[in-house]
Amino acid sequence: MTEKTDLTTRKESMLEKRQEIRRAIPLVDIYENDEEILLYADMPGIAKDSITINVDNGKLEISGIRKLQITGTASWQEFGDIEYRRVFSVPQSIDVNKVNAELKEGVLKLHLPKTEAAKPRTIQISAL
Repeated sequence: MTEKTDLTTRKESMLEKRQEIRRAIPLVDIYENDEEILLYADMPGIAKDSITINVDNGKLEISGIRKLQITGTASWQEFGDIEYRRVFSVPQSIDVNKVNAELKEGVLKLHLPKTEAAKPRTIQISAL
């Protein structure tokens, strides 16, 4: 038998193996400026409807599941469904009502704006 037919031959005696969803921690870059904290999370292949973002009581949780649309019988499978999940502590100075997110080419961009009280300001000195 050739190597090619070995890979494509399916033996009836092989037991079907139920595949569990693998878990992964998305790689993240975090930047901060005077106005906001900006977070980039690498979540390749995920759809925006599959992502959940929660900010509550000083915690930020990002999670989502990438589901692949599979047709046919797999001869070899290394790339499948995956669950992304990451939790961070965030300062209480985040304006939760103004948090927004964008997803482009598998990268989640999360804007965490600071409250006005948390933004630095310059104090004017008056001369007497």
